[in-house]
Amino acid sequence: MEEYKIDKKNNAAYYFIDRHLDTKIKNKKVFFEATSIGRSISYKDLSIQTNKMIDLLSKLNVRREERVLMLVLDQIEFPIIFWGCIKAGVIPVPINTLLSKDIIKTILDDCRAKTIFVSQEIKDLIFDIPDLYNQIDNIFVIGKSDNNKDVKNFTTELDLCVEKEIIKVSGDEPAFWLYSSGSTGEPKGTIHVHKSLLETFETYALKVLKIKEKDIVFSVAKLFFAYGLGNAMTFPMGIGATTALFPLRPTPDSVNDIMNKIKPTILFAVPTIYAAMLVSLRKENNTNFENLRICVSAGEALPSQIGQDWKSITGVDILDGVGSTEMLHIFLSNKPDDIVYGTSGSAVPGYKLRLVNEKNEEVNVGEIGELLVKGNSSAIAYWNKLTKSRKTFEGEWTRTGDKYEKLEDGKFIYSGRTDDMFKVSGIWISPFEVEQALVSHEIVLEAAVVVKQDTAGLDKPCAFVILNENVTKSDKENILKEHVKNKIGKWKYPRWINFVDDLPKTATGKVQRFKLR
Repeated sequence: MEEYKIDKKNNAAYYFIDRHLDTKIKNKKVFFEATSIGRSISYKDLSIQTNKMIDLLSKLNVRREERVLMLVLDQIEFPIIFWGCIKAGVIPVPINTLLSKDIIKTILDDCRAKTIFVSQEIKDLIFDIPDLYNQIDNIFVIGKSDNNKDVKNFTTELDLCVEKEIIKVSGDEPAFWLYSSGSTGEPKGTIHVHKSLLETFETYALKVLKIKEKDIVFSVAKLFFAYGLGNAMTFPMGIGATTALFPLRPTPDSVNDIMNKIKPTILFAVPTIYAAMLVSLRKENNTNFENLRICVSAGEALPSQIGQDWKSITGVDILDGVGSTEMLHIFLSNKPDDIVYGTSGSAVPGYKLRLVNEKNEEVNVGEIGELLVKGNSSAIAYWNKLTKSRKTFEGEWTRTGDKYEKLEDGKFIYSGRTDDMFKVSGIWISPFEVEQALVSHEIVLEAAVVVKQDTAGLDKPCAFVILNENVTKSDKENILKEHVKNKIGKWKYPRWINFVDDLPKTATGKVQRFKLR
């Protein structure tokens, strides 16, 4: 891709869709829905529908570089709208379908979209926003026709359109926005360019995952955030593979059902899902893993116990990796032939990593520092957040906000978010290390650790724990405290343990520790 040249081939949609029209896969399924309806679409039909999207946006007078908001479930219409906007030079802004109405309104005000595409099942998240019709020019509902005269039916309107030519762009031109998942509170509009999608495909997908044309992909992680967008869309589309989409909320039962029905070769998920599925598999292992060749985990560091247990039950390894909205996908990962559970692996080919202290000096092997990453998939900036942009995007380097320890062999061990770390007796403690120790005990399903001050005003670890089902042991708190002492050190054990039914999380599965604090 010649990023400075204005050409249709620099439009990301050309590479991921139209390039395949002269190949044997043009009539192959690119997406199918893993539901009872079972709709599907081929590469050729996706090209036709996205070309019609150019005409639809033109009729609405949605201009180049203007934003459109996507509150769309994982269904066939998602890639049609997303890639259709990109073909037209319009900026799609897919957002989390699990957000509250207040946060959706905040994002809508921030990105200034005048056109909204919303799935029928969640339309009330949009319709209940006060003064909506004074702010928005066009609302498209995906699904059943609506009697509301101010709302358009997406399928009906698209059927009335004709195919138009893909827009010529520069590879460095903004293509889409993603809002950060908000693990630290406030979502930020992250601006990505056309060539970034190709960068993540050519680095992680080809060089680490080694995705193949014959693969069938299923991603528990949804399309609306960076991890899911690569997993279920750009990676399989780049190679000519097929993706199963699931519009509903994933549960261990629904994921097991999908595994049995579609028999994917690649499964993408987050640690929370793997942990929940393990509970189910220990009770009754009736899931079909015969075609599964690899699993991937990101969103939050994978506890080593989960990786080891998954491998022993399924026979398939989990590639634990680290990515971010700012870098678009995974840049630090274990490799299929080099997996060490408890580490995040090493740099993905095409990326460089540094660990620095508070003075921005490189730390030594065995020391903890903040992780910085250099790679061509980095976002341009955060929308309307200059100060935050300058603190995050430092020239060619991007600050991740994650603390890591680098080993002699170049692998990295996750130590927590920069704002999650704290000192006990003058020694840095990683909440993740304490969490891993807790999860390694048989009675614990999930755990999260934050800092809390004792009566003397000193910082100490405080744990929130979800127990496995049917735990009957008494004195659970002391059992777990002693377990952590013996596992990782006597000063690191949680002084308080709160037994809870669930933990506050983002849609990507990241624990929102700021809420626990």
